[in-house]
Amino acid sequence: MSRRYGGASTAAVFGEVLRHFREAALLTQEGLARQIPCDRSHVARVEGGTRVPQDTFAKTCDELLGTGGVLTRLWDRIDWYQQVEHPDWFQRRAQMDAQAVKLYEYQEMVMPGLLQTAGYARALLSQRASGELLEERVRARLSRQQRFLSGSGPMYVAVLDESCLRPVGDSAVMHDQYAHLLSLGRRPNIRIQVAPADRSDLVRPSSSMSLITLPNGEQWVYSESLSHGYFSNDPGAWAEQSQTYDVLRADAPSAPQSAALIREAMEGYGRDHEQSRPRRNLLDQKQLQRQRRWQLHRNSPRFPRNRPRPRQQEP
Repeated sequence: MSRRYGGASTAAVFGEVLRHFREAALLTQEGLARQIPCDRSHVARVEGGTRVPQDTFAKTCDELLGTGGVLTRLWDRIDWYQQVEHPDWFQRRAQMDAQAVKLYEYQEMVMPGLLQTAGYARALLSQRASGELLEERVRARLSRQQRFLSGSGPMYVAVLDESCLRPVGDSAVMHDQYAHLLSLGRRPNIRIQVAPADRSDLVRPSSSMSLITLPNGEQWVYSESLSHGYFSNDPGAWAEQSQTYDVLRADAPSAPQSAALIREAMEGYGRDHEQSRPRRNLLDQKQLQRQRRWQLHRNSPRFPRNRPRPRQQEP
């Protein structure tokens, strides 16, 4: 349940305080949104207590409205996670994951939430949360995975851009994350492929996106920005995105080939972990990175090249 002060939720309290300072500055919602900048609807929802703001939003409003840091201090004291288990724009996607009979994903930059280990999720989310709030968010992320890990889980195919393999956390975190990918890829309902960064012939979606099929036959295209989720059940959008995805799956390295790359990357991190010291400095880290035989291509592992076999001589 949400914490409440005097009968109002903490999100609503934050919104009331924001509204007070905005009106004291003689600004409309649109005027404040223009200076942040963001959509007026975002300001309206934060003031109404229905949108969870980022800490950067609170800091910017403090500066624009001259509050002396009141909003930032209030933001830090609020347990936003208890207000909304997932950001309000992600609730609908989480509900679809709980019902989907088939899920195809293309992901860039970071591992999809459905493939993350607890350590990887913790390292990623620790940039914006800490303590119990961080642990609650990690548990929420992992809870979405359970349905896909069951024996009768829905079909889940993930094509990862090579940028997803960039380091997050320390060597132990990445070693465990790669081992987790290999384990998941052996499940009958999960397939994982990796699209090499240097394969200019691969036609990729313009951004991370998901193709979700629901039990009633509905088909949804989902994509997201840093603060919004976008859904479309337009048949034309589905046809376009699914064709791009199907071609990418066909042209990218197969699941077994991708597993070989992931295994090589995991072994590299394993060597780093064995050689690591509690207080390894930045120079040591850079030297170890140079020594990896799977050199990074723009911070991503290099893909092994298939070499032609020597031609056999005719008898």
